Amino acid sequence: MPDDRVEAFIEAALYAAGKPLTVEELCRAAGTTSRRKALEAVRRISSRVNASFKAIEVAQAGEGRYVLQLRPEYGPVAKRFATQQLLSRSVLKTLTMIAYFQPVSGSKLSSKKGSQVYGHLKILESMGFIASTLEGKSHIYSTTPFFAEYFGLPSDLGSMKRKLDSLFEAPAPGKP
Repeated sequence: MPDDRVEAFIEAALYAAGKPLTVEELCRAAGTTSRRKALEAVRRISSRVNASFKAIEVAQAGEGRYVLQLRPEYGPVAKRFATQQLLSRSVLKTLTMIAYFQPVSGSKLSSKKGSQVYGHLKILESMGFIASTLEGKSHIYSTTPFFAEYFGLPSDLGSMKRKLDSLFEAPAPGKP
């Protein structure tokens, strides 16, 4: 398949997905088995998009995942015009719990939020916002660097928790 067709299929997949895609997913979209060909295509797309557009970028989201996304600083503008939220309120609450209490086990999250949390975890992992490690029989969840970048939060855990605290602090009486 010609390189321009590979790029077109990868562009379409990145645009439609609304989440980070793995190299394997990009290969499937492009109809190729060559990881090298898919990676070269995504690099060319990224170079073109990142040089041409001011608010949109192709970014690497963690190891071997790529996403077409809005640059974080343009989120407030886009939010005013968005017709559908990226994450439902309940999934966003689960993500907030993980960010604040990380590292946290799936069973602890389930005991606080119920069994629907496992569906939330799948969504959040597929989007690249969280990652899990297996410790014994338990999955332990933490946020990813992509999560911090996407939401404009500090990447180190202490600073992130302080920022989250400041976002959720109640204003003093008589102050807005």
